[in-house]
Amino acid sequence: MTAIQFKLVFPTMPRPVKNTSMLKNAPYEGRDLETLSILSNYRDWIITPFRPYLHGATTEIGAGLGTFSQAIIDEVETLELVEPSPELVPQLTEKFSKTPGVTVIGKTLEDHLADMAVESRDCIIMVNVLEHIMDDTQVLKDQFRMLKPGGRLLIFVPALPWLFSKMDAEHGHYRRYYKSGLVDLVRMANFKIISARYFDILGIIPWWLICKVGRRTTFSPFLSGVYDKLFVPVGRVLESVLAPPLGKNILLIAEKAEDSDSSARCPS
Repeated sequence: MTAIQFKLVFPTMPRPVKNTSMLKNAPYEGRDLETLSILSNYRDWIITPFRPYLHGATTEIGAGLGTFSQAIIDEVETLELVEPSPELVPQLTEKFSKTPGVTVIGKTLEDHLADMAVESRDCIIMVNVLEHIMDDTQVLKDQFRMLKPGGRLLIFVPALPWLFSKMDAEHGHYRRYYKSGLVDLVRMANFKIISARYFDILGIIPWWLICKVGRRTTFSPFLSGVYDKLFVPVGRVLESVLAPPLGKNILLIAEKAEDSDSSARCPS
């Protein structure tokens, strides 16, 4: 009930104009990624709903330090890791240099999509990526073309525009999403929605207090660790029983229908 009251109090934030997207000049987030990499409970909570849909030739957009890549590698046949940051690519390459079937691609998403063959991927996963992209509509259409019929698109994004904070802006986020808006956006790209739900309702108040009110711009390893150990297990159990009406994030799974015609149905 508290989260619903917050929704009534805070207005929708406009999209920021800071040009730091996944398409061009992505910012270096190495230190924060290192902090988030230790959040094993949170990482597993995100990946678990995706596991049944991971298969075949898979591309992870915005692989960062490979934290999620490592968790999904055994689920797929081959794995492309696309990472635009020149600071992160060498670490990613070293980490997976001896792992069969893994290819590290140091390109912007824009450049990689331009090089990809139509209907060449079985699965595309984006964890905390779409919010970095200025033209999210066009990127979703491009990904529709890259997926084979029956291919899956797996998305995890920050939610609730009224939670948009200095932390979001500093990390190059253009927006946070409402579930209905994200669903409409993905449907506009001709995808069929398999599931979409809010995620991590318990995280709303801590994020609002620390990032919105406190204006913090970096993750605290201590506070993040406490949340991962104490709050994530509780939130995971609660949300397995009852889907939350709101959440700090949104988890969405979509499919390219078997009878889809990429060239005809999804123009540039």
